[in-house]
Amino acid sequence: MATGALLALSSAPHFRGASLARLPPLLLGPRRSYSRDEALSQYLHRSPVPTMHYQRSLPRLPVPKLEDTIRRYLNAQKPLLDNDQFRKTEELATNFGKGIGRELHEQLVSQDKQNKHTSYISGPWFDMYLRARESVVLNYNPFMVFNADSKVDYNNQLIRATNMTVSALRFLKTLRANILEPEVFHLNPAKSDTQTFKKFIRFVPSSLSWYGAYMVNAYPLDMSQYFRLFNSTRLPKINRDELFTDESERHLLVIRNGNFYIFDVIDIDGNIMKPSEIQAHLKFILSENSPVPAFPLAYLTSENRDTWARLRQELLDNGNKEALRKVDSAIFCLCLDDFPIKDFNHLSHTMLHGDGTNRWYDKSFNLILAKDGTAAINFEHSWGDGVAVLRFQNEVFKDSTQSPAITPQSQPAAVDSASSVQKLNFKLNDSLKEGITKAKQKFDATVKTLTVEAHQFERGGKDLLKKHKVSPDAVAQLAFQMAFLQQYGQTVATYESCSTAAFKHGRTETIRPASIYTKACSEAIVRKSSKHSAAELRQMIAECSKYHNQLTKEAAMGQGFDRHLYGLRCLAESTGSPLPDFYQDQAYAQINYNILSTSTLSSSAVSMGGFGPVVPDGFGVAYGVHDSWIGCNVSGYLARNVQEFVQCVHKSLNDIFNVLEGEQVN
Repeated sequence: MATGALLALSSAPHFRGASLARLPPLLLGPRRSYSRDEALSQYLHRSPVPTMHYQRSLPRLPVPKLEDTIRRYLNAQKPLLDNDQFRKTEELATNFGKGIGRELHEQLVSQDKQNKHTSYISGPWFDMYLRARESVVLNYNPFMVFNADSKVDYNNQLIRATNMTVSALRFLKTLRANILEPEVFHLNPAKSDTQTFKKFIRFVPSSLSWYGAYMVNAYPLDMSQYFRLFNSTRLPKINRDELFTDESERHLLVIRNGNFYIFDVIDIDGNIMKPSEIQAHLKFILSENSPVPAFPLAYLTSENRDTWARLRQELLDNGNKEALRKVDSAIFCLCLDDFPIKDFNHLSHTMLHGDGTNRWYDKSFNLILAKDGTAAINFEHSWGDGVAVLRFQNEVFKDSTQSPAITPQSQPAAVDSASSVQKLNFKLNDSLKEGITKAKQKFDATVKTLTVEAHQFERGGKDLLKKHKVSPDAVAQLAFQMAFLQQYGQTVATYESCSTAAFKHGRTETIRPASIYTKACSEAIVRKSSKHSAAELRQMIAECSKYHNQLTKEAAMGQGFDRHLYGLRCLAESTGSPLPDFYQDQAYAQINYNILSTSTLSSSAVSMGGFGPVVPDGFGVAYGVHDSWIGCNVSGYLARNVQEFVQCVHKSLNDIFNVLEGEQVN
């Protein structure tokens, strides 16, 4: 596979094969007749290439060579350790590579050969998420905000909620009918993204189709995660959670003021209900005057997973089995908030965590709409990664804005919403009430310690950086290294997420942006460690860019070191023997304690995103390099000064641009 072809995949942010089961056929009751236009409006499009056409022939995620992994690991450790620490870590790594590490690697390769239907990281990665006992809120669930509709009057909460719901259902139907356009990265779209090529490739057998795409520089992506988008929930269990999916259910879950409502959005024929009926039901829910319950159930999904598992069992034992099943099996969760968005920071807090009453954080995703029509997705991360969610957001945004199901002039259908919309009631005993109260106290206390700060750097972006022949992503990452050095005087473990969706059941790999090159460049510009000419500084930035591009290509090709070492560690742990010395090295713990956790995304449908820090004294840095500006959205707890870090990022970008444009560095 051509290495350069996968570079763009890294901009995607944090199995079983996708089920293509149709919705249940008509069992009883009268059929509703649909016109041709109505039938077509049930789908987003009709791809000539079946959705899962490439899945069978996708290349497998490679297990890197052990010597390459150890070399890359040591390269990433160099900027983080002093000479004595590095010598010790180098010795441990070398011994590991020659001894127990070699045995574990051969075992991993052997296991991988026996499991050709999946990737070596898929099982351990699901385990990593599902065994984690921390709250999914702030620790795992990220959010991504939709752009506003360019037609201002379509941003009304009811209109936009209706249109986005219908577009989401069109996506669901198109996916399950196997006519959703397969996800493909086109290196030469003039050849591969054409009707001619698609009509040709559909006749190439699935076992060979990937190779046909590869011949024209197109790279199909793994789509095994997509079926979990709908009718799915993460269920809390003691020690390890479970993922639950029930594709037979036809209802939507709506939460407003902490109250739960359900109504069918797919009829018994498997057709999307009339948009005017969905509009009527949502209008009915928005007109309901039910106050927030004294004990809002949603707080429980923000709890420690074992605590939540015990409380959930108590809920089931207390007569709530049917109500919980309706929540878990709903197509997705629509959250209607009763307030407008004030500013970027309020937007981040609202979409990242909210007030705890109006989300079901365990659903595969929550579609959130504020009072002013601002919309976002908050998604549970164990089932899948940004590639699947971003594709869904792109399609929903495009369809809901270009082919809206209703207009501001549309009238809700004259239907009996009071009987069609069911309000879910939960039976709570004193123990459950106490559990909810404690969950609320914990949630409120944690959220109070979180700061989120958004910033836009408007001096330049992708266009200007490409003119200077440097990687836009590398420059953003260099700015974060410089900012942390400026603020705290050190270089720390840094994580950048990179998709490996070009491989069957690929998940993510880590790019390690902190390198000897970024450290030297940061010290030269921030500390002015020695007198460098403008030309030398430009050369240093170019070296950072070149090395970062290499790391990005390696990660996208499944040639990072993090997942490989993690897979080997999981094997070592499974034996019950003490962990090898390599894994007990303080330097190994330190590089996996990611104080700077970063992720970028690029989409015309999404304006911004964000996530919490992954360690108590870390920063969560969501960012995007746009054509003419650079944006970042930074989160942190009390241990860090978020506003000051953002100011340091701004200064660092300014300094980099000064160097590139031949101006004096301040």
